[in-house]
Amino acid sequence: MTDRPHIAALIVAAGKGERAGGDMPKQYRMFRGKPVLAHAIDALAAYPMIDAIRVVIGPDQEDAYRDAIAERSVAAHVIGGETRQESVRNGLEAIAADGGADIVLIHDAARPFTPITVIDRLIAALGTDPGAIPALPVVDSLARTDGSTVDRSEFVTIQTPQAFRFDVILAAHRDWTAPEPATDDAAIARAAGHRVAVAEGDPALKKITFAEDFAMPSPPITRTGLGYDVHAFGDGDHVWLCGVEIPHDRALAGHSDADVGLHALTDAILGALGDGDIGDHFPPSDPQWKGAPSHRFLEHARDLATARAMTIHHVDVTLICEAPKIGPHRAAMRSRIAEILAIPEKSVSVKATTTEKLGFTGRGEGIAAQAIATLGEMGE
Repeated sequence: MTDRPHIAALIVAAGKGERAGGDMPKQYRMFRGKPVLAHAIDALAAYPMIDAIRVVIGPDQEDAYRDAIAERSVAAHVIGGETRQESVRNGLEAIAADGGADIVLIHDAARPFTPITVIDRLIAALGTDPGAIPALPVVDSLARTDGSTVDRSEFVTIQTPQAFRFDVILAAHRDWTAPEPATDDAAIARAAGHRVAVAEGDPALKKITFAEDFAMPSPPITRTGLGYDVHAFGDGDHVWLCGVEIPHDRALAGHSDADVGLHALTDAILGALGDGDIGDHFPPSDPQWKGAPSHRFLEHARDLATARAMTIHHVDVTLICEAPKIGPHRAAMRSRIAEILAIPEKSVSVKATTTEKLGFTGRGEGIAAQAIATLGEMGE
């Protein structure tokens, strides 16, 4: 199955937020030029695979909510319940009534910043488990109220968004029968017998709880770029794909070595930097690039990122073709991209798909590639 999952985000914004002080709930208070809730919405909207965002609000918060979201595109809001659990349940039921989803991210409105890399890790964890939560190790010493210490290595601090396969968490909420409401969706999933993976969280996900939290420092900037490239087949006996030479009965035609995978990835990194595309940096009209190996283009994009104090966190390339077969060469491709970008191999993904004999790739006329790159400020 090549279709990507339908992902919905549910932001819980129905609380009163009284501990943060002020004359309104904290999620609607101004923070660095816009309401806290607007930050939370914008952070999730920046993730390209999220298809819909829905917000759960309190019954008397509609005016504040409309002011906070302004012109932002979100699904119809949902009125919450007396507890957070009831509010989440109401939101999940609203998503179900709209046709449901494959994956849902349940997030606290009071966490204004959500790094894209955290969402990447949560979605990846759902490949093996029905639920996943971000968490950070406890760094302070822990003690009971009687002064006796405990082993902090056994504990983590839980954050949101928490990610679940939608049907699993909806059923778990519907089946919850404990007398006390749950404050954590992972607990509800575990109570229903489901395993919940723990993924690496991020300090940027700090929750605004008290008045002094409105002075928290800005998180590092994270950017995402997309790339796409196409090359037709011509005469030859091999192709270059993602830096690997593969024997084939034809070659890809292009001014350089026509490595469609590295071209798409170069464009993705340049896009994240806001620095044009590969044609701007290496014009095909310039004879010096005739037959040039495409790793030089990718190295150039890497060096631009370094010069601008940006780290390449993760890259993902999808090759679209009927032939050659990519599977036998995928490990070598990941290794080569990691080498060129000087990043860990675990931060590189290479996939392949076909178009079921449809279109120019289906007819075997060429190869297409798409890529996404996630960059962050150095030190993130």
